Amino acid sequence: MNYNLDKIDLKILKILQENAKITNLQLSGEVGLSPAPTLERVKKLENAKLIKGYYTEVNEEALGLGIKAIIQITLTRQIENAIANFKKEINKIPEIMQCYQVTGNADYILIVMLKDIRDFESLISQRLSKMEEIGQMQTMVILSKLKDSKVLPLNY
Repeated sequence: MNYNLDKIDLKILKILQENAKITNLQLSGEVGLSPAPTLERVKKLENAKLIKGYYTEVNEEALGLGIKAIIQITLTRQIENAIANFKKEINKIPEIMQCYQVTGNADYILIVMLKDIRDFESLISQRLSKMEEIGQMQTMVILSKLKDSKVLPLNY
């Protein structure tokens, strides 16, 4: 669906990315419209698939997830259906939060989150190392978060 965004639509998108729990009344006040047209615009943005969903950001450390790491994966090219098998297997592992196919020295980047170093070691040795599709792995443990913006870089 093609949808032409105007300044009000962009403002709605920015505000909702910053705070998805905002009420329609508050949102309408911030964008300068009455509540009914504001709600109509939000529904149009949802129908156009510009708004894909609403999520709650959870404090992973408070829930005991103390290890976050980036794993670079290079697949073995000799194995038939390596990509399809790899995708199927990583989708079975809940500790893998994100997986990106990338260019460069690696084929994929995984973002993983685990409780502690013992769970991390288990993920590597019991799950990932046993996947014959994986040729090489390089791991980087994330020490601290300097920026984690949820707002897309658009000209609002």
